[in-house]
Amino acid sequence: MSGSVAKSQAREILEVTSPTNSSIRSWLHGLPGVDQVGCEARATGLATRSIKTSSKAWGIDLAISMIDLTTLEGADTPGKVRGLCAKGAAPDPSDPSTPPVAAICVYNDMVEVARAALHGTGIHVAAVATAFPSGRASMTVKLADTSDAVAAGADEVDMVIDRGAFLAGDYRKVFDQIAATKEVCARPGDRPDAHLKVILETGELVTYDNVRRASWLAMLAGADFIKTSTGKIAPAATMPVTLIMLQAVRDWRELTGSMVGVKPAGGIRTSKDALRYLVMVSEIAGDDWLDPQWFRFGASSLLGDLLLQRQKQRLGVYSGADYVTID
Repeated sequence: MSGSVAKSQAREILEVTSPTNSSIRSWLHGLPGVDQVGCEARATGLATRSIKTSSKAWGIDLAISMIDLTTLEGADTPGKVRGLCAKGAAPDPSDPSTPPVAAICVYNDMVEVARAALHGTGIHVAAVATAFPSGRASMTVKLADTSDAVAAGADEVDMVIDRGAFLAGDYRKVFDQIAATKEVCARPGDRPDAHLKVILETGELVTYDNVRRASWLAMLAGADFIKTSTGKIAPAATMPVTLIMLQAVRDWRELTGSMVGVKPAGGIRTSKDALRYLVMVSEIAGDDWLDPQWFRFGASSLLGDLLLQRQKQRLGVYSGADYVTID
């Protein structure tokens, strides 16, 4: 949302324990429409910014520290997960000053393996849940999926919204599913709750207006992060879509005083791409989001190029691709 935010209407939604579908729909469809041409032009303009020398080095290290290093394949083994954890903790063994990644993201059954491998590193363990990537399952199954991840010790849960329900206008159903999943992320006692990252799968939402609506709906329901994509659907993350989501979290903080994170996922492969996103974060949301706590990259292949660029800055020459590990 940009410009005039319907604050009184938003507060009504936030203060109602059980908002109706019609009230949510009325508010979401009252959001200002996205100017497609303007949004894409703004994203293109930000992508032309040039970052050099020490600023580039700082940006590369920051981008590395923001990566959710991921393996989500049916052929995943404990050995593969342990290897990925080792890479996340020491991305470039030849240079101990290389920062670790933010998180290792796996399926539920590999959470305990990842936790054991990452013990003492400070790297988070994220688990995908709620019938990832399709989201096509009963709510009972989705909540059980989430409960398994939390019980196994996941620090973060990446859930997918029911895109079918959203596109059919059943916003209350999507709201309820996010809110119920958020409740399952709570842990008893002094153990911190698992953070909930809500995947919108923007490639299936059709319009920029829907991306804006889905972003606000997720935040209204309790998302700690809003995430573009599963990485399984094309198009995945794009700069215009991420720009809209950054506007949403910026305006959410203005409205509520609370920050929500953003995670573009899929299709971000080069250091140049990552630096463009960091420029956009600073320009649209603000420098407070330039932190792994509030911005992540779901782009495992990105790490290799960031490491090569980092080696270039340190050594003065480009290394071959075989100088970094391939996952």
